[in-house]
Amino acid sequence: MAADVRREQLGSGRTGIVGSLLADALTSLAPATGELPSVLDCGGGSGTFAVPLAAAGARVTVIDISSDALATLSRRADEGGVGERVEAIQGDVESLSEIISGREFDLVLAHGIFEAVDEPSSVFAAMAKVVRPDGLLSLLVANPVAGVLSRALSGDVQGALTEFTELGSTSRLSPSVIHDLCRVHGFDVESVHGVGVFSDLVPGAAVDVPGAREALAELEAASSTRSPFTEIASRQHLLARRPAG
Repeated sequence: MAADVRREQLGSGRTGIVGSLLADALTSLAPATGELPSVLDCGGGSGTFAVPLAAAGARVTVIDISSDALATLSRRADEGGVGERVEAIQGDVESLSEIISGREFDLVLAHGIFEAVDEPSSVFAAMAKVVRPDGLLSLLVANPVAGVLSRALSGDVQGALTEFTELGSTSRLSPSVIHDLCRVHGFDVESVHGVGVFSDLVPGAAVDVPGAREALAELEAASSTRSPFTEIASRQHLLARRPAG
């Protein structure tokens, strides 16, 4: 499937710029054997990314602890005509090594899960092991800096001060921590994009003005890689590659 079609399928709606990046990633990951790229979506829930990825030409395995979310995933995949390309596995991502023993994937997604696990470094290590050489990790991480700004703008100055004081805590998960984990495990970070630079700050009523949604989407895309906007986005997306050697 052509890259522009993949980008249209994945880069619309709430998936936004992350979907567009994944569409480009699929193009670069097509196995030399001619097989469909294999994707592991950790904590992928009801298939926000899994179903569009399958429709764009990938075989997707989703691991999630929620049976209800996986039931929704299977239904959405069937309705989208890609049920045979989507495998749903109920399980805890913290037990990834046992669940996916002996398997490797071209692309592994970890979107918003590091904030929900007790040992992010252990989960990262388990994910790193199942990425094939020259494969990619797609990492979406909450940015605590944005929390400070959001509280201040909403008028919660005391809350903003509290969050600001905690920014230097070594136990506080942040994009820089995930960046360091990539380096420790030998992954090369190929791109960093801010996600939700403005969309999480703009009042909902403001985007109901004609043309505002399109303008906001353009603003988000243009600012996603431009400092200092990348650093203050509500989330950061990192795309990291495991060296082929």
